[in-house]
Amino acid sequence: MGLLSIDEGLCKGDELCVADCPTAILRIDESKGTPKMIPGGEEMCLRCGHCVAVCPHGALDHAEVPLDGCDPVRKELTIGFEQAVQFLRSRRSVRRFKDRPVERDTLRRLIDVARCAPTASNLQPVEWVVIDGREKVQGLAEQAVGWMRSVLAKDAQPAYAPYLPRLVAAWDAGSDAVLRDAPCLVIAMAPKEAANGMVDLALALSYLELAAPTLGLGTCWAGLLQGALLSHPPLKGKVGIPAGYPHHYPMMIGYAKPTYHRLPLRKPAKVKWD
Repeated sequence: MGLLSIDEGLCKGDELCVADCPTAILRIDESKGTPKMIPGGEEMCLRCGHCVAVCPHGALDHAEVPLDGCDPVRKELTIGFEQAVQFLRSRRSVRRFKDRPVERDTLRRLIDVARCAPTASNLQPVEWVVIDGREKVQGLAEQAVGWMRSVLAKDAQPAYAPYLPRLVAAWDAGSDAVLRDAPCLVIAMAPKEAANGMVDLALALSYLELAAPTLGLGTCWAGLLQGALLSHPPLKGKVGIPAGYPHHYPMMIGYAKPTYHRLPLRKPAKVKWD
């Protein structure tokens, strides 16, 4: 039994799957008028599911992307351009969170959405670490402050990060300007074998943060902790990032305190038309 199976009664021979295959491994069987894989095609197949998704007749099944596991696109849920623009522009980096834990089922739902983000060659290499609980997150913030202190010990006014003295002073005064008293932290990571790992995990985190507000949650990319993770490798082990995983980025997540009512402007796009 190969990867593909074709319902010849449903197939219209329209070649949509052939035209859409990213690796061009499908051809029309002239004797039957239905698609088939070229010799050696199974080794080249990305398991992306394009062939299953593009067939309007439900005639094509894939052993590793089964038709019965691919939900149909629901036209009533399709959003228009203006809705999409507001949805995307209303995304905010949230830095104030309610004193409320994030339920694990909710986190699972978000990660389940994030795993659908595109990845290079459909490798799907992104893995996750969840740091659950404000005390644990505070411990990581303290570690990041320690890293900042070491930076300032060498250069009291680093030109590339002039805000570090303020952040350390705020911490010493009892205010967490690093991880913002977030109740939870998610870290997306990918192994060294994933050549496009940072892009893959950034897309996954973007999916997660865009879905989060629909559940009342806010997110913020934790760049200061990322700096500490990059500069102090032992800290990576403490947060659960294994050796051999050079690609990673943490994100704060929690129930958002603020509600935003406007869509702030951004700089005009710089475009070179060629």
